[in-house]
Amino acid sequence: MFWFWSKTGFSRNFLLKGAIICQRSSIGTWSPLATAFNTRPSTKLSLSFSNEKSGLFRKSELKTYDGFFLLKENVIAATDILVQETLDSKRTRKMVDIFDELSDTLCGVADLAEFVRLAHPQPQFSYAAENACIALSGLVEKLNTNRELYNALRDTVTNGDKMPTTTVDDHVASLFLFDFEQCGIHLSEESRKKVVTLNDYILQLGQRFMSGAVNSRAVKMDLVPNHIRNLFSSENGDLVVGGLYTDAENEVAREVAYKVFLSPDKEQEYLLDELLISRYKLAQLCGFSTYSHRALKSSLAESPSNVWEFLVSLSDNLRTRVDEDFSFMLKIKKEVNPSATSLSAWDIPFITQKAKRNWLKAENSQFSPYFSLGTCMDGLNNLMESLYGISFAIENTAVGETWAPDIYKLAVVHKDEGLLGHIYCDFYERENKPNQDCHFTIRGGKKLTNGSYQNPIVVVMLNVPSPKWNLPSLLTPAMVDNLFHEMGHAMHSMLARTDHQHVTGTRCTMDFAEVPSVLMEYFASDPRVLRTFAKHYETQEPMPEDMIHKLCDSKHVFGASDMQLQVFYSLLDQRYHGPHPLSGTTTEVLADTHNEYYGIPYVPHTAWQLRFSHLVGYGAKYYSYLMSRAVASLIWQNLFEENPFSSSQGERYRRECLAHGGGKPPHSLIKDFLQFDPTPQTLATALINDLDRHKVL
Repeated sequence: MFWFWSKTGFSRNFLLKGAIICQRSSIGTWSPLATAFNTRPSTKLSLSFSNEKSGLFRKSELKTYDGFFLLKENVIAATDILVQETLDSKRTRKMVDIFDELSDTLCGVADLAEFVRLAHPQPQFSYAAENACIALSGLVEKLNTNRELYNALRDTVTNGDKMPTTTVDDHVASLFLFDFEQCGIHLSEESRKKVVTLNDYILQLGQRFMSGAVNSRAVKMDLVPNHIRNLFSSENGDLVVGGLYTDAENEVAREVAYKVFLSPDKEQEYLLDELLISRYKLAQLCGFSTYSHRALKSSLAESPSNVWEFLVSLSDNLRTRVDEDFSFMLKIKKEVNPSATSLSAWDIPFITQKAKRNWLKAENSQFSPYFSLGTCMDGLNNLMESLYGISFAIENTAVGETWAPDIYKLAVVHKDEGLLGHIYCDFYERENKPNQDCHFTIRGGKKLTNGSYQNPIVVVMLNVPSPKWNLPSLLTPAMVDNLFHEMGHAMHSMLARTDHQHVTGTRCTMDFAEVPSVLMEYFASDPRVLRTFAKHYETQEPMPEDMIHKLCDSKHVFGASDMQLQVFYSLLDQRYHGPHPLSGTTTEVLADTHNEYYGIPYVPHTAWQLRFSHLVGYGAKYYSYLMSRAVASLIWQNLFEENPFSSSQGERYRRECLAHGGGKPPHSLIKDFLQFDPTPQTLATALINDLDRHKVL
């Protein structure tokens, strides 16, 4: 039932709250926002005689790490009161509002603690946050087995609340009920215990599988050709292979790496088998025919059959386009190896990257000077101002407010509505920082009982180079795409003005949550948008037109084969989470799916699925990226392709799409917004049309 995740107007050149020293006069004419992000934030020093600290995220309890204990105790006390309110026959609030406050109370500490556990560089804070997460997980489990609480909610959903409710209220209440029943509370005592046991077991299996998915493989040195042994590290007489070596010029080295790194592993095979069968058993216990049916309930796709139809239709339409890509790749391969007659799986990533470099006729290092972090943030700010009438204002952080000294804090301000929320920008590399770009919700938005609004707080985490004394952080084109993607999630959180925290911002189904972030990639790939900010960090000269167009076009090189690979991954995921027993071992299912839906033959005696860590966090939902891209492409084509700065279309997108968060069923939301039914065939066609319109080879 309860869950949490472990993402006054100002003119364009707005006021900086707090002084930030600029390092070079050559960038002194940048906007204040660009100047701020082209300079590393300085460590905050307290000048107060009391040495007063604000606490993490301005929470007074978190001036020290032991404040997590107090926060946890406060949550326990508050939930007891709220549970009693749900059971009170004289309650004066809607049931959904009480449940949402209960969820907000839990998430307000659990989400924060999960972030601190992952991101805080001080072990004491990380450990205290982890203990809080464990304690709150126990509290959630206790609530999820509270039969009285479940009965009160079920009665309200089934028979209606005694208080007047809206359609959104009823939808959110049904989501709470579904989350409750995912835990098996509606089952017999024996079955409920099985559900709890299976959930715990699945969690442990997933952790072990993900850990094993990144382990290196060793091979006897004499089994590897002598002329490539120096490319691998060695240990105790064996060669150690820690990846696929996709950038190795030597084809034999790539072949050896592929076959060794993806070789079968009995422990990983056991963990994957157990994970899949346990998920199937869990789904069956909870009344679903497969785990995929359970995972896709209330999603944009709505059912596994719709996902399958979408993917197969997409694959059928891709076939001739993929053949063209592979034919072109073979020509490139023959330039190095004239006797080559076919492509192998280890050729595809290498040739794809080579073709993109050739298309660009430049290295990343030649583009990066035009993409300082400051200019990119300025570009985002200008775009947000054009589309939504909002701007980013740098705010000074108080002593103790952030977990590291180089964090920026952005106030998101609407020209008429005022402050919408805050984004903490944790952008720079540091030791032991999670090596993953992501968005974290720290506090969800919701309407409060006094009529005011609880503004959202989020963190956007990247891993870009830190600025040097005379050099700002310079981003590669891929980093720019990632920045726009993650800020798309952040803006979804800021602009979703939902009444209920349970459905705030990105708290929606996975196949819809990626739509706003993928849409931002379209803006980052449009020459008209790039022209507004791609300027040299020293001279402010704009990026040359030919470079802009080459960069945008390069993102579509071998687009069909890239998409076919994602179709293959998605269909494999669906087969694994469909009916059990499977038609064979996971490796046999992999081989069949690979041969049928990729176009490059499966390599015998390899087990790529044992490296597919996405099966843990995206089980039965890997298709979400493709479906989200299909929806994003339709939104782009219908609203922004003609004018990517259109304020009228931006406002429509905000009001009719982003503002709902997860408060409206995603299929209905997209259908009403686009004014046609997003069927599997429609979505597949949208991707094909998008591919054809951007064809470059």
